[in-house]
Amino acid sequence: MYRFAIEKLYKWKKSKCRKPLIIEGARQVGKTWLMKEFGSKAYANTVYINFDSNSRMAELFASDLNTDRLIMGLELYAGHKIDAESTLLIFDEVQEVPRALSSLKYFYENAPQYHIICAGSLLGIALHGGTSFPVGKVDFLKLYPLSFREFLMATGNERFTELLDKQDYEMITSFKQTYIDALKHYYFVGGMPEAVQHFAENKDFNEAREIQKHILAAYEQDFSKHAPYEIVPKIRMIWNSIPSQLAKENKKFIYGLVREGGRAKEYETAIMWLTDCGLVHKVSRVNAAGIPLKAYEDLRAFKLYIVDVGLLGCMTGLRQRTLLDGNDLFTEFKGALTEQYVCQQLKTIEDLGVYYFTNDRGSCEVDFVIDTGEKVIPVEVKAEVNLKAKSLRVYKDKFNPEISVRTSMADYKKEDWLVNLSLYAVEKIDRVVL
Repeated sequence: MYRFAIEKLYKWKKSKCRKPLIIEGARQVGKTWLMKEFGSKAYANTVYINFDSNSRMAELFASDLNTDRLIMGLELYAGHKIDAESTLLIFDEVQEVPRALSSLKYFYENAPQYHIICAGSLLGIALHGGTSFPVGKVDFLKLYPLSFREFLMATGNERFTELLDKQDYEMITSFKQTYIDALKHYYFVGGMPEAVQHFAENKDFNEAREIQKHILAAYEQDFSKHAPYEIVPKIRMIWNSIPSQLAKENKKFIYGLVREGGRAKEYETAIMWLTDCGLVHKVSRVNAAGIPLKAYEDLRAFKLYIVDVGLLGCMTGLRQRTLLDGNDLFTEFKGALTEQYVCQQLKTIEDLGVYYFTNDRGSCEVDFVIDTGEKVIPVEVKAEVNLKAKSLRVYKDKFNPEISVRTSMADYKKEDWLVNLSLYAVEKIDRVVL
């Protein structure tokens, strides 16, 4: 299995201003595997430390955070000398020992020669919970489930990933059925590494679904184990409402669907907890099209997507037979799976702001509006090959964007102001619109 994030780790290693690196991401998106894989490929030695239920490490970091003393303790724990230049130090589940997070400041200031990568499935909560370490002393990397391009590679279709990277759309169109079939598989299997790995080996959809059920059960256990007791029921209610929220024609999050008479102030903390965990993507509305888009964010209106399209299908009970019924899969839940898929791919693109647009009357809705830092690009999502884009035309007449994107199952085509981009190529949207 290949993760594009490893390329960022190689750049981090070579950087002259390298800081301790924190990998953020939901449980079971492959953080531990990525760190170990990078250690085995890029370093002579790796020292892996899991802080979960590790009393010896808790004691080591409980005292003063002198880096010489800490390194000596880590050497005793590892059973060998730690050479700074040839050894990768991995701190896993580091949120379990907050003092270890605090120590990163001192490693950066007093012992920058050591290469340290940290991760934790609930690290986002620890970081927002006031854990003491100064911003600016660490680097961050977000890890998501496998993207569609990574899924192609994992399932033996590396050459088709290369074709997307080259953007040879004439050739891509010639082989579009391969992409469409793979996309159907991705909608069902999703990008959680364990599900992808087993599917790649056995091509068994039922096995992938069982793995997804186990992952969802683990998330439910995390709610009870790690969230404040008083918001656990609200977290569950929010989480379980997301499929029905996305099944609506207008996918704006409605508190009344969680509980009749529900109000924002009741559920804000629960939504923040799910977001900090990396389990949901909160996509806010914007009411204008200036740069930066964040300046036009309407914090009261947003959509919630979950971390993975396969898990969404599992939550909704999507059946395997849908894969065999032509393109029925792409119209299930009124395009909810397609919108979830597009959101998931957009989130993997670095430094891309992702929002959606509606006008004040609600008569025009553009599924996504992205901010590249240089351009604001509206993106209309179509589940099949329906190319009517009334809202996109209304948006263009109002804001006159340099380029607009309509993504669907239709072939690639670039017109005057509009790019028709196939759904299976949406991950390359940043290259298409430059």
